Amino acid sequence: MMRRVRSGIAALFLASTGCLDALGPELGPEIMACTPEDSDPERSISFRTDVLDGLLTRKCARCHTPEAPNPIGISMGGLDLSGYATLRAGGVTSGDDVVVDGDPCRSVLSQKLGAAPPFGARMPRGGPFLEQAEQQVIADWIVEGARDN
Repeated sequence: MMRRVRSGIAALFLASTGCLDALGPELGPEIMACTPEDSDPERSISFRTDVLDGLLTRKCARCHTPEAPNPIGISMGGLDLSGYATLRAGGVTSGDDVVVDGDPCRSVLSQKLGAAPPFGARMPRGGPFLEQAEQQVIADWIVEGARDN
């Protein structure tokens, strides 16, 4: 069972009494457990059609392409999502872990789209965030080997 602390006062009280640790790590927004399994083994996810054109170009291009208007003149975080090779190259903070073949739970790309990323802000910054079904497409692509297809 997931528990959340809804009040900062409650969190301070629990922390001061030593009870905060009993709640476990699920503080803040409720998060779904990551499962590195293909949600629909009958359907093969295409990088070009489903991931790049279907999601990344529409949802992430405003910040993560060389053409994105930003003050430093490169993709935000150094992560260029305009193609397969640049995605796989990673960014400044994501490095080689941007996509871990077969494991969306360890892939920064998948983590940053979820409700509670392990570092930094949820993406796309400021929303609108990807729906659960859209996040699942990326997770399934990663589970299927993150191929350039």
